[in-house]
Amino acid sequence: MAWVYLLIAAAFEIGWAIGLKYTQGFTKLWPSVFTVTAMVVSFVFLSLAVRTIPVGTGYVVWTGIGAVGAAILGIILFGEPITVWRALFLLLIVSGVVGLKFTAH
Repeated sequence: MAWVYLLIAAAFEIGWAIGLKYTQGFTKLWPSVFTVTAMVVSFVFLSLAVRTIPVGTGYVVWTGIGAVGAAILGIILFGEPITVWRALFLLLIVSGVVGLKFTAH
């Protein structure tokens, strides 16, 4: 169940990372409410996950999924550039996350 919590936490991390763009510096009410809510939910599920998963592993997986998800959505939603190098480094992050998942105790 801890890994499910971690995936939920990571999904909400992606949500708040993308939400930051829509808050326009926290000057827009509803995007700001969504973003702060997503932050809280993300941290709650991360805290539930690291009760079982080692904190180092949980944190790295959480930030890795969040970083890759935010980068991909940035490309899709905001037209951010995708280059071979950027794709390669995103794949390296994914491989690190997968490796940590399979080596966690």
